[in-house]
Amino acid sequence: MISAFTIPYGLALVIGGVIGYMKKGSMASLGGGAGTGLVLIIAGYLSLKAFEKRKNSYLGLAIETVCAAMLTFVMGQRYIQTSKMMPAGIVAGISALMTLFYLYKIVTGGNHIPPKAE
Repeated sequence: MISAFTIPYGLALVIGGVIGYMKKGSMASLGGGAGTGLVLIIAGYLSLKAFEKRKNSYLGLAIETVCAAMLTFVMGQRYIQTSKMMPAGIVAGISALMTLFYLYKIVTGGNHIPPKAE
């Protein structure tokens, strides 16, 4: 189930964005981390609701993939520029893994919904 990974990923980004803002007053952290995290939580919720109906949310999956890929690129660039593992390297690494996971889900047709037990 995609949302089982997306919602915690989104929550971690929200928390990281808020912490970055509180520690350094960084609006970029707040907007980038918390904003992207909230979008991912909403996309995860869409995926969860679709899964409960025994369907896939391809809109949710597309949003999740785009967000994770953008974070991989942006934070990867920041890591290359600064060589700082926290937060750039960590977020880039986790986002790269999530991008691969979402791409795998796209290629394999989304959530694999077992047949109803009768």
